[in-house]
Amino acid sequence: MNFNSWQFLIFLPIVVLLYWILPKKFRWIMLLLASYIFYMCWNPWLIFLILFTTVVSYVSGILMDKYDSKKIKRACLIITIVSCLGVLFFFKYFLFAVNSIISLINLGGKNVAEFSLNLILPVGISFYTFQTLSYVIDVYRGKIKAERHFGYYALFVTFFPQLVAGPIERPENLLPQLKQDRKFDKKDLSDGFRIAIVGFFKKVVIADGVATVVNLVYNDIKQATGLTVILATVLFAIQIYCDFSGYTDIAIGVARMMGIKLRDNFNQPYLATSIRDFWRRWHISLTSWFTDYVYIPLGGNRCKAWRWALNVMIVFLLSGLWHGASWTFILWGGIHGVYQIIGKLKNVGLKKLESKGKIKLIDNTAMLWLKRVATFALVCFAWIFFRCNSISDCGVAITKIFTDWSGSAKALSNLGVNATYIIRVALMCGILAFANNIIMSEVNDGVKLSGGMLATRYVTYGLMLLAIVVAWVSIYVTGSGASAFIYFQF
Repeated sequence: MNFNSWQFLIFLPIVVLLYWILPKKFRWIMLLLASYIFYMCWNPWLIFLILFTTVVSYVSGILMDKYDSKKIKRACLIITIVSCLGVLFFFKYFLFAVNSIISLINLGGKNVAEFSLNLILPVGISFYTFQTLSYVIDVYRGKIKAERHFGYYALFVTFFPQLVAGPIERPENLLPQLKQDRKFDKKDLSDGFRIAIVGFFKKVVIADGVATVVNLVYNDIKQATGLTVILATVLFAIQIYCDFSGYTDIAIGVARMMGIKLRDNFNQPYLATSIRDFWRRWHISLTSWFTDYVYIPLGGNRCKAWRWALNVMIVFLLSGLWHGASWTFILWGGIHGVYQIIGKLKNVGLKKLESKGKIKLIDNTAMLWLKRVATFALVCFAWIFFRCNSISDCGVAITKIFTDWSGSAKALSNLGVNATYIIRVALMCGILAFANNIIMSEVNDGVKLSGGMLATRYVTYGLMLLAIVVAWVSIYVTGSGASAFIYFQF
């Protein structure tokens, strides 16, 4: 079920209530059953994939913990990696791989028909696969002990708030919390509720609100103009951030209602001053996963420059492929890899020139914002490849930006974009920025609000709740239904 569905609004309070009234020894059973029910709402049969991944990784962890033999440990690790990635490859990448090979054959003058197979992409398969792999690899490295209690381990894999779109949790953070015997804390409940409200606002009000214009432009890119492509790309940057971080906020908020603290996944990414900084702030759990389990084992930056550049490109190409079985995602990852390499070379070159006294690097507020604008522009350019439906559409979109600006006023009018629309989007983003600031001050830093700020907080949350209710009512009145989160497809 979607977080933004009426079914979830019934499901959530029941689970939270049961969690707090049940004794500790029954809580894990209730949460595990709730997590399986939550996932099976999409397709009941897909639960067997999670069970397979869970059993294989659990048994491997136990065996690696039991035997000292490096051969046995390595065999268990390999079996788990092959099994888990094999399932992921078959359901997510098999058709893409086969048809890519067929396309290459056809380039040589052959005429081979495209292969088809009716496969369902399991929701969240990339997330829970990476979570189980991190557990098995950490046990293999001796970083953690294997979890003996199958129920708690199964709950670690399937904990419903972060099951289908993260954040990708590490066993050392989540497993101990699932076992902890905690007493009801109204602060956790209220903090979780406030965080979740911000997430719902991001998704239902902002992300779904700007999605209409984004879809109109990108689903008919040949009819777009350069201005509408740029506008749709900037709006997509807002959409994907509010959609994905909105899911994360809801997941963190729901878990917090039960006293469980999930890791942060976003840290104001569009305020980044470089692409490297952007990836410290965007999808943090995935970035750290690739850093720990791919980048560092490849050699990281403790190698020659050319090897470091290769390591970076491998990581970002894999990151692009992780997002989807399409060459557009691979290109998107590759572009960010190139950004990283050029950024590193630029910084090294500038520091050398400064050390020789040939230039003086400026570090002030104006330069800070110039870096932020430049980084945002680079990120938006890469988003074109992420959002386009095909490689050919990417070419059309970029060509439009540089060559086609005629009829832009009429095109904007046809999209329903006017001064009122821009003001409305800016107002919603302003409310979100203010609410986020309050959340960070109250929840994370423990700041006590009083007086005018406390009143302003209530007004802000009131406006957000009103906007959410209006958006929800309009969804069900029109019969369009709740839209899925973008990262559910990954």
